[in-house]
Amino acid sequence: MASEIVNNHNKSQKTNYLLWFARLFTGLLFIFSGFIKANDPTGFGYKLEEYFHVFHLDALNDYATTIAVVICAFEIILGVWLLLGFYKRLVAWGLLLLIIFFTFLTFYSAFFEVVTSCGCFGDAIPLTPWQSFGKDLVLLVLILIIFIYRNQINPLIKNSFSRGLLATVTAVISFGIGIYTVNYLPFIDFLPYKVGNNIPALMVLPKGKEGDVYEQIYNMKNVKTGETKKITDKIYMSEKVWEDTNWEIIGEPESRLIKKGYQIPIPDLLITDAEGNDHTQEIINNPYYNLIIVAKDLSKSNIDAIEKINKIATTLTESYNLRIVLLTASSSEESDYLSDKLHLISEVFYADLIPLKSMVRANPGILLLKSGTVINKWHYNSFPEAKEIEDQYLSLDK
Repeated sequence: MASEIVNNHNKSQKTNYLLWFARLFTGLLFIFSGFIKANDPTGFGYKLEEYFHVFHLDALNDYATTIAVVICAFEIILGVWLLLGFYKRLVAWGLLLLIIFFTFLTFYSAFFEVVTSCGCFGDAIPLTPWQSFGKDLVLLVLILIIFIYRNQINPLIKNSFSRGLLATVTAVISFGIGIYTVNYLPFIDFLPYKVGNNIPALMVLPKGKEGDVYEQIYNMKNVKTGETKKITDKIYMSEKVWEDTNWEIIGEPESRLIKKGYQIPIPDLLITDAEGNDHTQEIINNPYYNLIIVAKDLSKSNIDAIEKINKIATTLTESYNLRIVLLTASSSEESDYLSDKLHLISEVFYADLIPLKSMVRANPGILLLKSGTVINKWHYNSFPEAKEIEDQYLSLDK
């Protein structure tokens, strides 16, 4: 009888290597994914807005960044608790519900081609919708293993007080990272406008690189027989189809990607004045310092911050050749009203919302440029006083 009890005990204590692998892989991936997105929850919020638009939930747009912070924190918390064996039932259910939701979302995006990138790993590791869906399928299998064997998970820390304390610290840090980066910019900038990058160089195809290659497909119709066919532009030219008067092109040609090439990091930056005149090269190639105030949406900008930045900029221009530019996607009426109200010293120019979102994760945010190179960038909460900017940058050129 005693030997039977020992045998049963040994069986129950036998290590479930499949469960351990599932826990280790899933836990580390959730922590990594959560940290990458928590590094830039504002950017993840932009991605959520795309999903909100697809599902006609645009009313949630104002809460996108907050939702992003919560999702990132939950991913980190679930990953850490899974590895430590804390709250096994809660974690198993949380992981299962999250992965079912994410798998549906990535499949919907891929199948209906509504969102080009899921944002699973932020801008650090962009994935196509089908790649994201494949990743979620693998995770779904692993999480099902965790869910099935959840009762075999034991906490690595036995003391309940220590366990509760560590769980609380994990939650505080997980939420704290997202809250901090929303208010003081990402720790690591994965965007093309990061400090040190030269904007003009990132707007052109580098020497030796080839861009995307497309082919044109013509819809042809025989005017005598009514027969129709499709041919590529290569065949159209090589066989001199235009010389055969029996065939004519109908409709507009279709364009099809046949080879993916080098992707220009900044393909969409166009800076104009209120009349639509292009000032892009003039601004980004200015050999002197440019202070670019990026206020993508003036109706939602922190007006007090713009006023403070304006005062600092005014002080700096008294002693230095510094061009001040306010760059926005808002209407000229909004910008004129704000400029008059705050007596802005800056020139006002306009750009599309998409590149402005990439420039700096703040509204407003500030970039210091020289000869097109990003010298530094700030969230409005961390913008330094005039003396600091003068000492660190402007006075060094005198």
